[in-house]
Amino acid sequence: MTEGQTFKDGLLAAIPNLRAFAMSLCGAADKADDLVQETLVRAWDKQASFQPGTNLRAWLFTILRNEFYSQMRKRGREVSDADGALTAAMAAHPEQAGKLDMQDFQTALAQLPEDQREAIILVGASGLSYEEAAEICGCAVGTVKSRVSRARTRLGELLGISDSSEFGPDDVATHVMNRPLVGNAA
Repeated sequence: MTEGQTFKDGLLAAIPNLRAFAMSLCGAADKADDLVQETLVRAWDKQASFQPGTNLRAWLFTILRNEFYSQMRKRGREVSDADGALTAAMAAHPEQAGKLDMQDFQTALAQLPEDQREAIILVGASGLSYEEAAEICGCAVGTVKSRVSRARTRLGELLGISDSSEFGPDDVATHVMNRPLVGNAA
């Protein structure tokens, strides 16, 4: 930058050389233009750190080169997902409703008589067979089956569930999770 030339004038004068250097690094005009623009923005933001009387072009080329390598490192960590398949696989149902449902279930479970609660936990939650649960409870297999059946019926009443289709995500969440991504609609 010569004496009498402003910082802005020095930036503008360096653009053709910056663009040529960026083209040699990127190989594509659009990426080179983006790189030059980012370089100019960074230089403008950091102009207070530029020491007048030193080589502005060299300073700008250093910024451009560092920005190019930063972008390359960043791209190395990024995963290409042009068709959105990876993004779609990462989608998850919202957890809020599930947590509230679990709280409701725990409250309803606590309201069951102790023998029914014990039977349904052994068979339903612990995965034991009716025979194993009967042995643990010290009663007949038929008694355990009856307790589990009554516990299921009572839980359904307490939770307001009349059909197995009422379990899992609601219709809105299911619709959102199953809709095609924008641009991927069939």
